[in-house]
Amino acid sequence: MNRFERRPPMPGEAEVQYLDGDFRVIRPGKFVCCGVTGEHIPLESLRYWSVDRQEAYASPEAVLQRLGRAVQSEGAAERIAVNKGAQE
Repeated sequence: MNRFERRPPMPGEAEVQYLDGDFRVIRPGKFVCCGVTGEHIPLESLRYWSVDRQEAYASPEAVLQRLGRAVQSEGAAERIAVNKGAQE
């Protein structure tokens, strides 16, 4: 499976379109999976995602881990959105 292929959704997993500073729920669910760790992130706790990669991140550390790989392999900047309205 390459990075552009989508894995089949798990029961309860939402399908989300990540936008700049917001996201749109395409298919309702309770959580999304972190693109780095695979951890389940409840939608009400979703704070970090990449608009360019269309993937969510469980923590700032996961974002940095992904950006570190991106800088090494691609050398390009990405748009990372932070949802300041989410409750911690």
